[in-house]
Amino acid sequence: MMPTSKLIDMTPIEKLCLEKGLKMTGPRRVIARVLSIASNHPDAEEVHRRATKLDERISLATVYRTLKLFEEQGILARRDFGDGRARYEAEGSRHHHDHLIDLHTGRVIEFENDEIEALQAKLARRLGYRLVNHRLELYGVPLRKSK
Repeated sequence: MMPTSKLIDMTPIEKLCLEKGLKMTGPRRVIARVLSIASNHPDAEEVHRRATKLDERISLATVYRTLKLFEEQGILARRDFGDGRARYEAEGSRHHHDHLIDLHTGRVIEFENDEIEALQAKLARRLGYRLVNHRLELYGVPLRKSK
């Protein structure tokens, strides 16, 4: 059994890994920490850049293997926002949210909207279904050019 103080210091992704029975190697722990503090949706190369700042021995191959493992275990969600790169975010660690992708900059904006959620559930009911999951991605360009 792990001491309580060690559990308190863990990130949500590290805790999920342990709950799923994954062995937490040094590189996995670093990658889990990088992903837990990410405020965006990093791709593998960005995860690698951030991880090597904490441990320069972590290879890109290790990052790819770890991301794949975390995805297979339901710890991470893989997202494709149309730029040809797989991006990652923690699965189920936050409230449900949707994404707006700026096609000029590639910036991904997360948002929540109760009206959209209600409309989607209503639509599913009208079609004879109970909505159990969904993903909404909006792609747009700014209305005004930035200065």
